[in-house]
Amino acid sequence: MAARASETWVLVCLGVLLARWVAAGLEAVVIGEVHEDITLHCGNVSGQRGLVTWYRNDSEPVFLLSSNASLPPATPRFSLENASSLHIEALSLQDEGNYTCWEVLNKTRWFRVWLQVASGPDQVEVNISTTGMLPNGTLYVAKGSQVDFTCSSSSWPPPMVEWWFQAPNSRAEPFGNNLTVSNFTLLLMSQNLQGNYTCVATNSLSGRHRKVTTELLVYSPPPSALQCWAEIPPGSFLLQLTCLWDGGYPDPNFLWTEEPGGVIVGTSNLGVEMLNRSQLSDGRKFKCVGRHIVGPESGASCVVQIKSPSILSEPMKTCLVGGNVTLSCQVTGAYPHAKILWLRNLTQPDTIIQPNSRHIISVNGQSSTLTIRNCSQDLDEGYYVCRAENPVGVRQVDIWLNVKEPLNIVGIVGTIVSLLLLGLAIISGLLLYYSPAFCWKLGNTFRGQDMGDVMVLVESEEEMEVEENAAGGEEEVQEEANEREELPKEIPKHGHIHRVTALVNGNVDWMGNGLQALQDDSSEQQSDVIQEEDRPV
Repeated sequence: MAARASETWVLVCLGVLLARWVAAGLEAVVIGEVHEDITLHCGNVSGQRGLVTWYRNDSEPVFLLSSNASLPPATPRFSLENASSLHIEALSLQDEGNYTCWEVLNKTRWFRVWLQVASGPDQVEVNISTTGMLPNGTLYVAKGSQVDFTCSSSSWPPPMVEWWFQAPNSRAEPFGNNLTVSNFTLLLMSQNLQGNYTCVATNSLSGRHRKVTTELLVYSPPPSALQCWAEIPPGSFLLQLTCLWDGGYPDPNFLWTEEPGGVIVGTSNLGVEMLNRSQLSDGRKFKCVGRHIVGPESGASCVVQIKSPSILSEPMKTCLVGGNVTLSCQVTGAYPHAKILWLRNLTQPDTIIQPNSRHIISVNGQSSTLTIRNCSQDLDEGYYVCRAENPVGVRQVDIWLNVKEPLNIVGIVGTIVSLLLLGLAIISGLLLYYSPAFCWKLGNTFRGQDMGDVMVLVESEEEMEVEENAAGGEEEVQEEANEREELPKEIPKHGHIHRVTALVNGNVDWMGNGLQALQDDSSEQQSDVIQEEDRPV
């Protein structure tokens, strides 16, 4: 009973002293961490120590341990070191508080210690609101999306959080202005925000810190339209199917199928597939479907239809010896584009014409021309073959080249002109020989005389001569009458000519006096006419 009374008295006195120390701020601060051991020293005193007793100050002082062996410790975790210091094993958060050391030697001394227990930071977690996760655990977001960042940890007291950002091929830097909040939001993600995000949680008591780094990728779907085509690689007879969807990150995946039916031809992230001739036929269709990790779920698609070539050309061409000629060949409907070759003839179908000084070959798209210079009948005349070939099929057309000697145009023109002049001369001679009256009339026309008056005069004279000849011929035989009917037709002509000449020359007297002479000479003229009729034509 006496011992308990003295202990109670000591605790009351200790409580009064502690109240004074708290008011004065006289205490030592010791920081420990959970699950670790710590030692609290009883003042900064060296030398011999007296009776030491440790108390914990809660609402009331609680006995913990004493150097008096008769007083057992409150818990086995408490022990004395160096007969004065309190050693606590496996700290817990419940051990945090004020501790008092009471020493009795020559006099009584008290020492106050404030124990702070820190925990963590442990289990640091970073949460990023993303649209997906790759098989290796890497997070990714879509370009232009909103992303929330949150960092949490188990720590006492609550930790100080700091965010750091490190872009590819650059050094880490604080995100923002030394941001120390546990969460933040980025409204519009862009490509330059792709990199490593680090959350650093620091315990303000222990100074211990932990960090977690998370890689975040920013993906963007291709902005362009999906394109696909078929082509023939250089030096190959295979068909290459190519699918392109440019501008996205990362590269999309492509699936080639045969339509209709959906038979899979191949899949890759390059979009290139090679097909041999056994897989090809005219009009066959192939479909490419492109899918991006952040693109539309259905993806994008395009279709390629392959076709064999068709050829248009002139079946025959002509070239003059020594001249130039151009053979043309137009390919239509071929997909992929056909390769155009020129061959010499049907007897050597595998002999390809190579460009040289006499043979000039030009290709413009799906059109080709073969120009032959200095044509030779022995070397160049014959069949030429234009061949168009793609992996789907082969077409060819034959062109016959006819080489001719050049025509002498000058000689032909000269001959035609000579013949025309000769014909004109013959016609003129015939007219002069058989129709002299026509020539006189034509001459008078050129002289501008009035042929109407002359003709009237001639007709009156002819009528008088016909009447005289008719009166004198009644006594002759009928055969002579018939001959005289023809002779006056010739005589008046000559008389008409003389009279016309006299009239034209203005010799009127000679014309009147010469009528009788003209009549006297009629008999002679008749004999001349008879002789002329006996002449051969």
